[in-house]
Amino acid sequence: MTLAALAYERYIRVVHAQVVDFPWAWRAIAHIWLYSLAWTGAPLLGWNRYTLEIHQLGCSLDWASKDPNDASFILFFLFACFFVPVGIMVYCYGNILYTVRMLRSLQDLQTVQIIKILRYEKKVAAMFLLMISCFLVCWTPYAVVSMMEAFGRKAMVSPTVAIIPSFFAKSSTAYNPVIYVFMSRKFRRYFLQLLCSRLFHKISWLQQNLKERQPTPAERPIRPIVVSSACDSRDRPKKRVTFNSSSIVFIITSDNFQQFDVTSKARDSSQVNVIQVRPL
Repeated sequence: MTLAALAYERYIRVVHAQVVDFPWAWRAIAHIWLYSLAWTGAPLLGWNRYTLEIHQLGCSLDWASKDPNDASFILFFLFACFFVPVGIMVYCYGNILYTVRMLRSLQDLQTVQIIKILRYEKKVAAMFLLMISCFLVCWTPYAVVSMMEAFGRKAMVSPTVAIIPSFFAKSSTAYNPVIYVFMSRKFRRYFLQLLCSRLFHKISWLQQNLKERQPTPAERPIRPIVVSSACDSRDRPKKRVTFNSSSIVFIITSDNFQQFDVTSKARDSSQVNVIQVRPL
């Protein structure tokens, strides 16, 4: 349904020249999810049921059930969730390619701007056609095997035959980002910007942590300012000291004033009291 909505968006943009805004995109996303929840929630309410598949490695609908209620759900489910989206995509892109071809044939519109627009639209259409082709290649075998189980050909479907289309169908979601990377320059540019911004924020966060990390005494040299308790205002130290949030202040007092050498490993015989003061 997402691919069908994208096809319809390109259709109204190219064929009918209507601009798609963000409210339209949000409404489309809401409708896609509600439509999908309705069909995937119906088996939980009694219209068919979920059970193990033939290969016993995953759950799916009960394709082999002969109950008329279950068989009717399978018919409507295949029609609404496979054939209808494929029909919308084929109709939309068929009209897009026809419109682009008609515009190219008009000589009066062959301006530089029109040629650039047509070239861009053709490239976008080719990208979405490739996405639809991958979708069909991935899901068509699974749909064929499921219909064989539902309509009386279960003996032809062995676990080995059933597991390959199942895993191949589940892998379809991994192909679209690869297609975007190789075919959309705008996607590549924004993707690189996203990666660079995340990397920049990570580096900034690491630098901030390194700045805020409090160093140990061994990492920072200690420069003592020794002042006698008997000194007056004229004998204050001339060196101006500024404390910041990572400063550690030691107040050292002793009975007899002496020069205190913090780099010396010799022990002083006088009694020294050390008070460690950490700022708020």
